[in-house]
Parts: sequence; structure tokens; C-alpha cells
Amino acid sequence: MVLVREMNVRDLPALIELQQAGAVVGLADVFPQDRYPFPRDALIARWREEIADGEIRTRVALDDDGRLVGFAAMTGEELLHFGTAVDTWGDGTASALLGVVVAMLRTTTDAPTLRVFADNRRGRRFYEKHGWRPTGAQSTGTFEPQPVLLEYSLPPLHSGDPSPVRRDR
Repeated sequence: MVLVREMNVRDLPALIELQQAGAVVGLADVFPQDRYPFPRDALIARWREEIADGEIRTRVALDDDGRLVGFAAMTGEELLHFGTAVDTWGDGTASALLGVVVAMLRTTTDAPTLRVFADNRRGRRFYEKHGWRPTGAQSTGTFEPQPVLLEYSLPPLHSGDPSPVRRDR
């Protein structure tokens, strides 16, 4: 079970460690570390801006011991950032967090979107398993080597999807 709450700047040290570990392992095909090292300082600055931005909803997921195990950021219609601790991959943490995020997105849009790196096969499989589908739209990432991003959309729900997640607003 995970607790999802609003992110704050005190979360940044643990968050950036979690994000870097996941990016180095999960995005090695997208950002080879020998040529494109993890942009730690730029991402900390971006998180600070997004936490302060009233239009962006930032969340963290904590395990039963209070350890930060996931993060998400979204606008009204789009899931901007999403990730979980490498040691939770495959244990349901990401699915639980995504359930909370989708419920939040559905309060403002019927068909939320996200962008995922074309070469992030694990991420694409995860989103597709949860019903997200490519729209055909593409863009490029902001960090070198500016990889291709694919837009995905989640079709409207026709039934509820209960999730084993406690919510703390």
C-alpha cells in the first residue's frame, strides 16, 4: 500500500535520488550515461518551479515506512512526469500510483494524455498495460540528445477502477 500526498521542496533530495536511479537503469537506451549524464541540477530546478506552479499538481508516493517510492506531476490534462523506485518495479507500486494520478486527471479531462520516450520500451509497455494508447503525435525531449516522445491518451472510462491506495490531500 502507498500513501500519495502533495510534493514539497523537502522531498527533493530523496526524489532526485529516486529519479536518477530510475533514469540510469530504465532510460539507458534513451540517455546513455557516458554521453548524456543525468541532468541533476536542471531537474532539481525544474521540480522547484513545478512545485511552486499552481497549475501543476505534484505528488509523491510513500511506502508504509514513510520512504519516498514514487513521484508524479500533471497539468489539467497531461501526465508530465511519473516514476517509481527501481526496487519497487513489478510490485504494484507504479500501478497504484498511476491509479491515483489517473483519478486526479479525470477530474479535469475525459481523455488524459502523456508523452513517453519512443525508446522507453518498459514505460510504453506499462502504460499500454493500463489502457493508454498512442495517438500518433510526436515531439522531442528538451534534454540532449532530444529523443523522440510519443503521445499517449487514455480513453474515457466506463466503470470505476478501485485501487489499494490511501489518499492524503
